[in-house]
Amino acid sequence: MKIKFYGATKEVTGSKFILSTNGTKILVECGLFQGRRKEAEKKNREFLFDIKDIDYMLLSHAHIDHSGNIPNLVKNGFAKDIYTTPATIDLLKYLLLDSAYIHKRDAEYINKKIIKRGETPIEPLYTSEDAKHALNLFKPKIYENKHERGIKFEFLDAGHILGSSEILMEVENKRMLFTGDLGRSNLPIIRDPKIPGKVDILIMESTYGNRLHKNIENAKKVLEEILNKAINRKGKVIIPSFALERAQEVIYAINSLIINGKIPEIPIYVDSPLTVELTSVFMKHPECFDKEAYIMLQENHIFNYGQINYITDVQDSKALNTKEGPMIIISASGMCEHGRILHHLKNNIADERNTILIVGYQAKNTLGRKLVEKQEEVNIFGQPYQRKAEVVVLNEFSAHADRNDLISFTEKVSPERIFLVHGEEDQMEPLATTLKEMGYKVDMPETPGTEYEI
Repeated sequence: MKIKFYGATKEVTGSKFILSTNGTKILVECGLFQGRRKEAEKKNREFLFDIKDIDYMLLSHAHIDHSGNIPNLVKNGFAKDIYTTPATIDLLKYLLLDSAYIHKRDAEYINKKIIKRGETPIEPLYTSEDAKHALNLFKPKIYENKHERGIKFEFLDAGHILGSSEILMEVENKRMLFTGDLGRSNLPIIRDPKIPGKVDILIMESTYGNRLHKNIENAKKVLEEILNKAINRKGKVIIPSFALERAQEVIYAINSLIINGKIPEIPIYVDSPLTVELTSVFMKHPECFDKEAYIMLQENHIFNYGQINYITDVQDSKALNTKEGPMIIISASGMCEHGRILHHLKNNIADERNTILIVGYQAKNTLGRKLVEKQEEVNIFGQPYQRKAEVVVLNEFSAHADRNDLISFTEKVSPERIFLVHGEEDQMEPLATTLKEMGYKVDMPETPGTEYEI
């Protein structure tokens, strides 16, 4: 048995590895590399393995850094089965097409510069047709339903996002567990991560291997204080949010506060077509919900309570500019780099009554990061704007396991050998050191193509 890692090796994107055993080759994950444009472009276009040798594929969840290069894989000749959960498939029906649209726009932007220099224009990494062809290959497998094809495998709830999975494989009399992205206990809406019992081999993410999160139980209390302060000023609360999971968690948390009388009932506008589509997928998959969320779903309160409005039409979005607060506007993109959130920021950033509420990680050099840094002047659509709105950061909703969660999970599954993936060095190496001190054998694949024999 051999494992060869092709992505997420001391980095947090491009998850991809191949398990080889008894003549069967299984591709696990096929994520996009994200980062510097030229480097990511090269990594995403070049597969370092022979696609025709793969017998089938397993996918842990819908995030693009785990799934986003599947259409390119299909474009290059892959036509085998892809197994994942039903909720993941339904999410990808929107996410892969949205990703294809972004690649198209990126290629158009780059080609404007290339053509001026007399160079050959580039093609998008993949098209919407490639994404549609890929979607035809997906085969749904429900949680804890064993399947046998060269190896035995099953999907277990990872508690990270809707439909996310740990993948438990039985290979040559060994139990191998790939965590995918591991979630946290007590996250809103979805169930806690499943503990499968003892395993022999653990392939574990390490995104926050050297970081501790604030208590998730305090998130609603902090959110209550932030919203009441803004409401008392009769201002608008602008929330840039990722369309998948974070938006739904924030909507759920706000609805809970209103239902329990913690904040007044005010208009809430979810202004993001992709968020609206993905929220409809949540409604279709109550099998992923925890008990509290399931009860709210039955009462039609989970995403539809009070004065909530889901906006897809551009004119309805523009109409928000002239409406008076208090109100809450949730819009994409999460890092404020494109989409309708830019219009809402442009129209509201200069009013000191308003609040910009940051609920997710903001990468370096993004507009979102500049807001987190509370810069007094920022550029939006190339024009400078004075920031007078209050900026508040609420990171308690992080869906990733932190250092203590990862160590606790490891102790519960008690592996003989650990491979750490999907983490940058400053997060992965301190976690590896601690696990080694606890007596575990730990490997950290260094570069794409690193192979281990088990």
